[in-house]
Amino acid sequence: MPMKSQTDYLWFEVPKRRGYLRITDQVEALVGRSGVQEGLCLVNAMHITASVYINDAEDGLLHDYDVWLEQLAPHAPTDQYHHNRTGEDNADAHLKRQVMGREVVVAITKGKLDLGPWEQIFYGEFDGRRRKRVLVKIIGE
Repeated sequence: MPMKSQTDYLWFEVPKRRGYLRITDQVEALVGRSGVQEGLCLVNAMHITASVYINDAEDGLLHDYDVWLEQLAPHAPTDQYHHNRTGEDNADAHLKRQVMGREVVVAITKGKLDLGPWEQIFYGEFDGRRRKRVLVKIIGE
């Protein structure tokens, strides 16, 4: 059976500085469209102030992430970061992305994402209010 490959992009524009979007269904639809039955799906943020990660889709946990990340790398005061001396105000977003990660790879088994019972794929935005993209690369048979 020949190897298949499919590349897609998901676009997001989060209206606030930070936000967390569950994107499992969009990725699953792309896997279904690819026809891959056994393989891998890479999902990665194409922007250095955004993240793709896997965790539980529970509102309390999303709130806890937001509070925890803001404690680790607070947005203000913006002059605490050397990066912001370049005219930017998003150094905290770069640090938050580093903690949450750039991408995930999920196995495809029998044509479906092979996730654990509580696992969901999320797009994490840490410097929103503009359009950003996520790469979805599917390979397999």
